[in-house]
Amino acid sequence: MTKTPIKINTLEEYVNFDDGTDKRYEIQDEVLVEMPPGTGKHEAIITLLLVRFFLEIQKMGLSLQPRPNGTEVLTNKQLRRPDVCVITNEQAKSIESTSAILKTAPPLLVEVVSPESIDRDYNQKTSEYAAMGVVEYWIVDPLENKVTVCLLNLSSYKQTVFMRDERIVSRTFPELTLTAQQVFLA
Repeated sequence: MTKTPIKINTLEEYVNFDDGTDKRYEIQDEVLVEMPPGTGKHEAIITLLLVRFFLEIQKMGLSLQPRPNGTEVLTNKQLRRPDVCVITNEQAKSIESTSAILKTAPPLLVEVVSPESIDRDYNQKTSEYAAMGVVEYWIVDPLENKVTVCLLNLSSYKQTVFMRDERIVSRTFPELTLTAQQVFLA
């Protein structure tokens, strides 16, 4: 039995949508798309990155905050819920008393690839995040054991792939000492 897609016409409809479950959704082409829960490995990678980013922010005294996958980003095309979102203190203040939906580009977004999200993470989100002006976008792929760091160059991303014991190079966290292997051992 197939379910009828739920059409959402406005951001307000999305914010107020309640189907009586704890399911998470993204909007794609004005239709709600269920985001299934991640695997234990998926969640372990998110937790590792949150902790490492938090420690870098503290060490470097940056005016940033790492957020898990509850903070959403409104791109020009979709409402996205990245796995990790590093936001400015100003952005944090702007969503303090309202739905955690950013309408401005955060400095860094991370997506952890799942079998059902390969095309979305590598293609759709890459073009949407670049168009929005997200300076740094990480695609963490435990299926291929690689981390692709996308750095905004004018209106598109220059991508660098890190594997095994290669140190991940980040524009947001230039002193970060984290290898692809450490990410996948999470």
